[in-house]
Amino acid sequence: MVLFAVAAIIALASAVMVITAKSPVGSVLYLIISILAQSVLYIQLSGLFVAAFLVLVYGGAILVLFLFVIMMLNIRYANLGDDTLSKIKPLGWVFGLVLLAEMVWVSMGVSSRMAEVGENFGNVPEVAHLLYGKFVYPFELTSILLLTAIVGAVVMARKGS
Repeated sequence: MVLFAVAAIIALASAVMVITAKSPVGSVLYLIISILAQSVLYIQLSGLFVAAFLVLVYGGAILVLFLFVIMMLNIRYANLGDDTLSKIKPLGWVFGLVLLAEMVWVSMGVSSRMAEVGENFGNVPEVAHLLYGKFVYPFELTSILLLTAIVGAVVMARKGS
């Protein structure tokens, strides 16, 4: 229970720091910390595959890609301009309050409708059965979408040089 509380606090604190960090590189590093804390929570739920997937794919691949893109574009906080941020700040507060209200509403009703986690939760055969059985078409559509994004990024990078 103590480990759960510590991991949850670290995940929440680092998620807040992702949003409030002044540097885009700092935001990515805080996101890595948040993902690691979330993987600890999945390990406590016996979802070893999900925890490993989270660390390897998101922490190892996606966030490294984010770092490369940020460094390649050379984005700085000063380049964004204060006038742009001041225009969208009220919209951010509205969305934040809506999400907070949604989280409170969901958490109030979740305990009465919470489903029991099965014995095979997070195991490789169970995930493989769902991914390549029940959800094979969304999985394949996602791979086509990612391939399209990669081709688009390569085309955009070649036009710039």
